[in-house]
Amino acid sequence: MTSEQLVRLASLLKLMRQRSGLTQEQLAAKSGVSESTIRRLEGGRAPNPTLLSLEKLQEALAAGPEDRRELVELLASGRGVPVHLHPDGVAGEPGGAHGAGRADEPGVVQPGRLRSPAAPSAVLVRDEVLSAARDVALEIRRRWRLEEERRQVHDPFPLPVRWRRTDPALSDHEANVERLPPGAAPPDPYPDDLGGDLTMVADFYRRRHSGRLVVLGRAGSGKSVLTIRFVQDFLETRTALDRVPVIFSIGSWDPTARTLRAWMTERLVRDHPHLAVRAAGTSMAGALIEADLVLPVLDGFDEMAEGLRGRALERLNEFSSPLLLTSRREEFAEAVDTAGTPLVWATVIELADLTVDDVAAYLPRTARRNGDQGGQGGQGGGHGQGVWDAVTERLRERSEEGDVNGNGGGGGGAVDPLTGALRTPLMTALARTLYSERTGADPAELLDAETFPDESSIEEHLLAGFVPAVYRRRDPGAEHARDWDPDRAEQWLGYLAHHLAHPDRERQDLAWWEIGDFLPRRQRVLSVALTATLCAALSTWVMDLLISRLSAWRTLVEGALMGPAAGLAFAAVYGVMIARGGGTFEPMRVRLRLRLPGRGPGPDPVRGTVARGPGVRGPARAPLRVFAARFGTVMAGGFVMGVGCACVLAVERELAYGALVLNLEVLEGVAVNMLVFGLIFGAGTGLVFGLLAAFEAPLDVASVADPISLLAANRATVRRQLVALVPLLALSVALGGGLIVALLDGFLGDLNWEAWDGLFIGAVVGLGGGLSYALSFTAWGRWVVRARLWLPMTGKLPWDTAAFLDDAYRRGVLRQAGAVYQFRHVRLQHHLGRTYRRRQAERSQRWASVGAGRGPTASRTPPRTGPPSGGPLSGVA
Repeated sequence: MTSEQLVRLASLLKLMRQRSGLTQEQLAAKSGVSESTIRRLEGGRAPNPTLLSLEKLQEALAAGPEDRRELVELLASGRGVPVHLHPDGVAGEPGGAHGAGRADEPGVVQPGRLRSPAAPSAVLVRDEVLSAARDVALEIRRRWRLEEERRQVHDPFPLPVRWRRTDPALSDHEANVERLPPGAAPPDPYPDDLGGDLTMVADFYRRRHSGRLVVLGRAGSGKSVLTIRFVQDFLETRTALDRVPVIFSIGSWDPTARTLRAWMTERLVRDHPHLAVRAAGTSMAGALIEADLVLPVLDGFDEMAEGLRGRALERLNEFSSPLLLTSRREEFAEAVDTAGTPLVWATVIELADLTVDDVAAYLPRTARRNGDQGGQGGQGGGHGQGVWDAVTERLRERSEEGDVNGNGGGGGGAVDPLTGALRTPLMTALARTLYSERTGADPAELLDAETFPDESSIEEHLLAGFVPAVYRRRDPGAEHARDWDPDRAEQWLGYLAHHLAHPDRERQDLAWWEIGDFLPRRQRVLSVALTATLCAALSTWVMDLLISRLSAWRTLVEGALMGPAAGLAFAAVYGVMIARGGGTFEPMRVRLRLRLPGRGPGPDPVRGTVARGPGVRGPARAPLRVFAARFGTVMAGGFVMGVGCACVLAVERELAYGALVLNLEVLEGVAVNMLVFGLIFGAGTGLVFGLLAAFEAPLDVASVADPISLLAANRATVRRQLVALVPLLALSVALGGGLIVALLDGFLGDLNWEAWDGLFIGAVVGLGGGLSYALSFTAWGRWVVRARLWLPMTGKLPWDTAAFLDDAYRRGVLRQAGAVYQFRHVRLQHHLGRTYRRRQAERSQRWASVGAGRGPTASRTPPRTGPPSGGPLSGVA
């Protein structure tokens, strides 16, 4: 931008801020843009302002149309982009919202229509950002194609998922949806294309001029399947400048704490760790969001906390870019009432129920056992189709009775329970699993009116039978087949589902690195203390045996003292982290690159760039800033460890004299040792961890395609860290200790640091401290200690938890959403959680009966769903 343009931009921003009555500090807090950036912008010292910063400032200042137009003109003219003015006074760039220039797409300026959200521009988007968008598109397409296969969406054919126009009260004005200027002829209130099926959803969306679509439907009606199909079809015809559709589970978004763009950036980095690489002052994920190359597919609006939905809708209305949102009808209607407005510019459609003909055509073709090859189109034939004959015949009879009585299977009349239960794709798919894919199961039992008097009883039966059915099913030819006991598998899944439920907000994302946090706080702190105690004690004993000249008794005492001291120190640090709202360690988004900077692909900490291929380079993280952050954080923890080590040595030496001597001189010496050891340990560990940050490189896309791959990548990263940490910590303490003692000698009295003692202490710190850090303060280490040892020992999870989760995904109980798992459907998650809590309550009552001594049968074996161990740790979670 020229100096004149910078002055105009500075004056406009300052005037807008003064009109809003905000100080620079208040504007920074409200917008999320740093105060220093605001000062540079208002001082005309920011020659290349980012689109994201200006957009955040516009939203925080509630900029009007004129101010927004002037900002766009300034930015566009400063970057050499032609500006086109339209009837609404909004400036924009040529091209469609998807960048392809198609006349029927959002963002394309058509005669007699207002401008839709601006499209990504090849002029404003860097080549490396476009390359990252292409990589993400390829990975997303691969992931969701596999997910469709797991769900058997196309076997034998996709269930019909149709939609229709919804209540106009839930939609914006049709003129706004169609982006018509004032005075234009009113649009057709019932367009011909407001209806269709699963295969038409992407094409239907592309014809929406605003690029904003809301899909409503009851639980299990096929909303998630529709979003998967939409992503697949949209990517089929994607061009280089098209937005990349990304499915986000919006239920985890807190609109009061994070902006939508910031939250989506975090989710992109979680599911695509290679996007953590820095690009122009932000992560590559942030660059994709800023360049408007991501089309948010926000699934599960109804799963947000009730008190947040209205605020979320308001924030979505502030977000003017194209999006697709799914929700149950009731929850969306409540949010519209709370916010006082629908989702602006959005077309709202509602998914229809399956018909009796849909169900009758689908279920018979899913029964293939005993070599059924007869019959065509679900009529007559072999054994497989006969399984469903009684059910389909009864469904048609009751449907005809309903038509005669004027109910039509719906409306205000009573609906047959089985017809009502099977009207959603979810329940029909569960019925397929229970009866078509299991030998000896007869779906005619669903016709028993006494056992299943209403729709809810049939649905609960199908939900309850799903997990046992898939775990009793044997597939000897499967590559990863494992035989899990159905009852135990249901209990373990119930434990996971139970702990995803929170009083304020229920979660759907089941992340392997968060499973350890299901333990109560005291047990988490205890696990850290025990882990560090064992690591420090074993390391002390090993080093004593290898390089120390102490007696066996002194060796035993030293290890027995050093272990608990390290355990208490590590537990204290972890306890402080929990108290400050931390204590949860996410997987490392980087790998340790043990080679010189600048050689090979990846971030170059010396040159500050990221290799992205021939001739393409972008800025990387600032090494000094990363080093300072790591050094400060780790030094505090290292100081605590050093204080503990000084106390241990003091006790050990006093015990060597046969008794504890406590006088002023001894206490003064102990205090000096605590200070010196704290400085040695703090400076040494801080220096090592800070330097290691310079050798970190972002994970590549291929290494983290799913949760198991991310777990394996983190395991490899932690192991490589240990290889570097152990010798570096040992040397930093041994050599750094001598340096610090030499500097403080005389100032704090006569200090002594023998080379042999320094080597021993450094070796213990390197081995014990490195192992304690790896197992206590990394996501992989906490997974090993808690999910692979602690929880299996108490019967809450199997010993091979990773294999169990992967097997549950292959069986269709879980699904993958990027780097995390989710239950196949939230209703299944709710059912498993309720079942687990009920069984745990029954178990508690039995144990209470044992404690009260109620009769001779009170001490018998606990219920079959409980863990095999009957110890006290096997009780209620």
